[in-house]
Amino acid sequence: MSATQISAAGKVLKVLSAFGREHSSQTLSEIAQRTGLALSTTHRVVTELAGWGVLERGEDGAWHVGLRLWEIASGCPRTQILRDVALPFMQDLYEVTHENIQLAVREGTELVFVERIAGHRSVELLTSVGTRFPVASTGMGRVLLAHAPREIQEEVLDSPLRSWTPHTVVDPKALRTQLDRIRREQVFVSDRQLSASTVAVAAPVRIGRRGPVSAALGIVFTAQGASRARALREPLLRAAHGISDELARRTHTTA
Repeated sequence: MSATQISAAGKVLKVLSAFGREHSSQTLSEIAQRTGLALSTTHRVVTELAGWGVLERGEDGAWHVGLRLWEIASGCPRTQILRDVALPFMQDLYEVTHENIQLAVREGTELVFVERIAGHRSVELLTSVGTRFPVASTGMGRVLLAHAPREIQEEVLDSPLRSWTPHTVVDPKALRTQLDRIRREQVFVSDRQLSASTVAVAAPVRIGRRGPVSAALGIVFTAQGASRARALREPLLRAAHGISDELARRTHTTA
């Protein structure tokens, strides 16, 4: 489809999709280049979005996502209740561990991080709130993949898997075995799969103790402290169960 055939809404979506973690600030020319839209069209769309506060212009003249877009996104029903429920438990878990605490959901074959607590002494991460990764890339993602519909699992297993570190499990047969183990066990230890400097322990968050998996809760810490994984299992499970119980209560109350 040529640029002239794209609807007005399609042009807006193209411009918004040009922004991301690696392209958080861009000039008008860069936006036009990334979207394939004419410079005049890009200027018109960007100007309209700026008028709504969805895009903002920095002192250097480059454009970035505006506060209004964050306000709209923060009201997403799928994550709003989850984040409201999970945050107190995440804060308690951080006080016990003083490590990175993350919450993520699955969207298709991708993992989306929706909340995070980190201290200034916590190990530096590749992930942040709002970032996406292939679902098989992280420990939390594999927990979600293990409980995903069969067609999603097969789509991931049939696709080439990226090797992020020398330790990343990319063999489909080995990953299938790992997913089976995740379903049997409550906590999964992800050893240097996304980053050679980090280890994660992750557990599913359900709607009730036996309900469907709606998210994954994880603790990420330095690989040098990998021996801590066993000790972190119990506090992680307490937090995941607490979130699951509260989600069930909220769901029952609003039903």
